Amino acid sequence: MNKLNTETKSLFHEQVSNWELARANYAGLKTVKTKVFSFDDFEIKVQFNPARIVSSGAKMDAKTIAERPCFLCAENRPAEQQGVDAGNYTVLVNPFPIFPEHFTIPRKEHADQQIKPYFSDMLELAEALDDYLVFYNGPKCGASAPDHIHFQAGTKDFLPLVNDYKRLKSTHTELLVDAEGYQIFTMKNYLRTVYCIESNSIKASKIAFDSLYEKFQTPASTSILSQVEDAEPLMNIVCNFEAGKWHTFVLPRKAFRPWQYIAEGDRQLLVSPATVEMCGIFITPVESHFERITKEDVLSILEQVSI
Repeated sequence: MNKLNTETKSLFHEQVSNWELARANYAGLKTVKTKVFSFDDFEIKVQFNPARIVSSGAKMDAKTIAERPCFLCAENRPAEQQGVDAGNYTVLVNPFPIFPEHFTIPRKEHADQQIKPYFSDMLELAEALDDYLVFYNGPKCGASAPDHIHFQAGTKDFLPLVNDYKRLKSTHTELLVDAEGYQIFTMKNYLRTVYCIESNSIKASKIAFDSLYEKFQTPASTSILSQVEDAEPLMNIVCNFEAGKWHTFVLPRKAFRPWQYIAEGDRQLLVSPATVEMCGIFITPVESHFERITKEDVLSILEQVSI
């Protein structure tokens, strides 16, 4: 077994045994309410997870971010939170989990959340942690710490998108690019745009990703995204490594949060879409919102935030 996999699993068991916050929240996952909406050939799940109010309800304005200590910097972490060394990164147990095993992987230096300089790092982590998925929330796409570059990792078979891709590849994908060292597929009839880069090379995967990144930034009237100059295109990314190959799913976006997030009264749904939601699991931290959310709401939210 890979050394980092082994150390990460040991860290998880130590933390849920000795850190009360982690113990309570992982125990709580066993009793979360879930409901499922079917969309022809695939499903989207909705989970009531009250512990996630910390992330879903976080204020993300520049003033709030600037005034709070960075909770991913080593000096500001809880005393109980231990980590595993992963080169330029540290693997930490996420105390507010969605996955049965959920980790946050901050870079040791404090630098802005941005993917382009660190994309290869993500793939290296996916290879080293090949018992898990590794994913990235853009700074305006669900990241609760847009001021500190970090990835997350979670239980490998948990996200519907990854399983759907394997199951539906022959009927629901289109090959867009077949180049030396990589292929880019897109999923069809899936409610949101999904690109999948398949490659057995980090270098080739990066070439493919850079081509998508540039496409998202095209300033023409027909471009996928219209961005402020120098801003990162809105996107979520999830990557896994198995059988010597990386599968990197890139989900471009056009918005941060839907109108339902700031609606008043019984129109409000506190859903702040990040990678997990874009990959088929909607997290609702308020029970009445979980009870109220409908299939039509899921469609509306995805339509608003997805390309």
